[in-house]
Amino acid sequence: MSDIFTAANLIFLLKGLWATLYISFIVIVLSTIFGTILGVMRNGKNPILRLIASIYIEFVRNVPNLLWIFIVFLVFQMKSTPAGITSFTIFTTAALAEIIRGGLNGIDQGQTEAGLSQGFTQVQIFRYIIFPQAIRKMLPAIISQFVTVIKDTSFLYSVIALQELFGKSQILMGKYFEPTQVFTLYGLIALIYFIINFAISSYSRHLAKSWEQAAE
Repeated sequence: MSDIFTAANLIFLLKGLWATLYISFIVIVLSTIFGTILGVMRNGKNPILRLIASIYIEFVRNVPNLLWIFIVFLVFQMKSTPAGITSFTIFTTAALAEIIRGGLNGIDQGQTEAGLSQGFTQVQIFRYIIFPQAIRKMLPAIISQFVTVIKDTSFLYSVIALQELFGKSQILMGKYFEPTQVFTLYGLIALIYFIINFAISSYSRHLAKSWEQAAE
């Protein structure tokens, strides 16, 4: 068991962890930007933009993420890391767009009418009244999607041989055969995923509680 916790192995796993966090961070940033745009488009009044957003969201969300990884990697002939980032961004954008659309729909129409009566423009109403309230409602679902991104990067090694955290552990597994070693290694990887995702979820709950108290 002690053979697993060597400096070389830990450094090897840290490189995989860095790849997981790097990919996840870029995917989360890009998907939040594109998802917000699509969510607003689908919730807007322009029928053409609403149709475009609806087609993208419904089509992408109903195709497995694994298939998007294959499509991007094989059809567009990308290297592993860009393919992973692109495929995850495509899928996560659709998921976040639907979350954002639902959050915006959850705001009472009277908020818009109240803003117009005070002389606000539609853009100002959205920016200062609608979106701040909607983000409070959307936060748990958005954070849950972020956690899903981090966990699902573990698909990338088996599909396109991208050596993220789980991929590095699979490579290390080839050196160990005793059950205690295997369980120890998998337990370590599970613990790393748990710590990262639990920290994100805990911060999300703390932030939501802070916003709720500030609104009172």
